[in-house]
Amino acid sequence: MPRDMFGDVANPTVKLGSQAWYTVPVSILAHIVLFGAVIIIPLMATDVLPTPPTMMAFVGAPPPPPPPPPPPPAPAAARPQATPTPVSNPNAAPVEAPREIIPEAPSTAGVTEGVPGGVEGGVPGGVLGGVVGGLPTAPPPPPPPPSAPVRVGGNIKTPNKIKDVRPVYPPIAQSARVAGMVIIEATIGADGRVKDAKVLRSIPLLDQAALDAVKQWQFTPTLLNGVPVPVIMTVTVNFTLQ
Repeated sequence: MPRDMFGDVANPTVKLGSQAWYTVPVSILAHIVLFGAVIIIPLMATDVLPTPPTMMAFVGAPPPPPPPPPPPPAPAAARPQATPTPVSNPNAAPVEAPREIIPEAPSTAGVTEGVPGGVEGGVPGGVLGGVVGGLPTAPPPPPPPPSAPVRVGGNIKTPNKIKDVRPVYPPIAQSARVAGMVIIEATIGADGRVKDAKVLRSIPLLDQAALDAVKQWQFTPTLLNGVPVPVIMTVTVNFTLQ
């Protein structure tokens, strides 16, 4: 039993150094040739490999040249000389003698008597060649009155009623016990009479009676710049049951 257990140790079946002597050198030579082919062949094919871009491709374009300097100023002799504008002064002394001497008009300052060219009743020191009596300056004409009626308010005062007519209470409105206030817009002419009227706040049974009464009213004329003008105003007519 122990012999069977340790038989392989005493008599091994695998023998070391059973390979041929040239196996290791041939393996080393094959590896050298393989590594040499991998390294030397790419170096011999440099003309086939692509050319890498040069570093100048990443360099920016040079800046533009600076602008040329301005031309030097022209000499004072070449500059155009501005022609001075002569200043005309009526009170300046003349530089040349006049060809003709014109006599001056006589002065009327401080003169209490008549002078040639004056008028009777003139004022001493006045302008010669006036008109006897003179023409007074007329005041400006007043502005024309407005053609359309103006609404009461502001500078337009409410005219005063000088004739009042009570409205006639319609029987049908009394039977229906209808009462209230009717508001009317009246157009008053320049003479103070009512020219037109229309209802602003209506009570159907009382509108016509209110219009008939308002059209008979009379007011004082309304003045604008001293001229009578037509106006528009609002009036009320009250209906109360007795």
